[in-house]
Amino acid sequence: MLAITNATIVMTDHYIYDGTVLVDDGKIVDFGRKVKIPDGAEILDVNGAYVGPGLIDIHTHADGETFFNDDAEKAADTLLHHGVTDVLPALYYNMNKEQYLTAIAYLKDVMASGKAKNIIGFYMEGPYLNPKFGCNRENNPWKGPVDAANYKDIVDAAGDLAKVWCLAPERENIEEFVRYAKSVNPNAVFAVAHSEASPEEIEKIIPYGLKIATHHTNATGTLNKYPECRSACVDECALYNDSIYTELICDKVGIHVDPYMLRLIRKIKGDDKIVLIADSFVEHGPIPDGDLYEGATDINFDFMGEIAGSKMILDGPCQNIIKHTGASVCQAFKFASTNPAKVLGLGDRGRIAVGNVANLIVVDHLFNVKYTVFGGEIVK
Repeated sequence: MLAITNATIVMTDHYIYDGTVLVDDGKIVDFGRKVKIPDGAEILDVNGAYVGPGLIDIHTHADGETFFNDDAEKAADTLLHHGVTDVLPALYYNMNKEQYLTAIAYLKDVMASGKAKNIIGFYMEGPYLNPKFGCNRENNPWKGPVDAANYKDIVDAAGDLAKVWCLAPERENIEEFVRYAKSVNPNAVFAVAHSEASPEEIEKIIPYGLKIATHHTNATGTLNKYPECRSACVDECALYNDSIYTELICDKVGIHVDPYMLRLIRKIKGDDKIVLIADSFVEHGPIPDGDLYEGATDINFDFMGEIAGSKMILDGPCQNIIKHTGASVCQAFKFASTNPAKVLGLGDRGRIAVGNVANLIVVDHLFNVKYTVFGGEIVK
């Protein structure tokens, strides 16, 4: 049994000061200001620091240095030490069919081994995105027709571990793919990604379970139906539809999403529909010249000088959104734990509640991670 004492307990919309969180057998069994600590319990005195639910990264490819599909155990462990207690490794569209199948089989084996217990499934960033967008797009092997002969094996192999399927709704015959993916995993969530779809094209997929706008304002097109007039496209549709969660890559300079835009998105979407992601990738291109990119050390660039995801782990975006938008520690936990749990339908995590999985982290007021508790055990 573990008792986390002298804690500022982070609830979804308030704090409990001078509190205790009691953990037993991997579950939260009690919390609050008047918790009786049993004799013999291990005590973790956090000296007033914040205790909140473990971070849930639904969209990241790497740990900043290593792709999950190259060394999942190492990447998962690195994330765990940064407070990420649940993660969906993202598999990118630059893989061909055989590479997808190899990556899926490898990750399944790692999960079965118990060596990367914070991996809970896959974020399928492909195969059918718009080939105009995204890093490494010159190597996109999925520019041809949406063909069941190509995608069925991938969908079958991923099965119910494919928690999120990204797609560009404007791709011809995309609904056939959506229906098949849904038949294999009825709980799958869909995301509009790397797309220049019209609102009407996007809204056709919402009844199937489209709930996410992948890295909002990144790799999305703008339709201009009339000269010199701005039209509604992916980003506007995501803001308009209350059912859609907007993913945000929040880097320290504010390049993926401008800080003013971050504040605008919070104002429009509200704090219940924002999901922070790291979208960590591995590229080795240099930081482009110019004052605009000065200090952009947590972003990856390809050799074309284009953004290629980040080098961050999810505690980084939490720190950055506090800086850029004035969000509280409480709100940062909502963006990086509570909301991701909701969009994936994970009812037993993402908030501190009796009976929930004891995946917890301890942070200071700047969201620096001090301790990770995973399944009720302090991570060493």
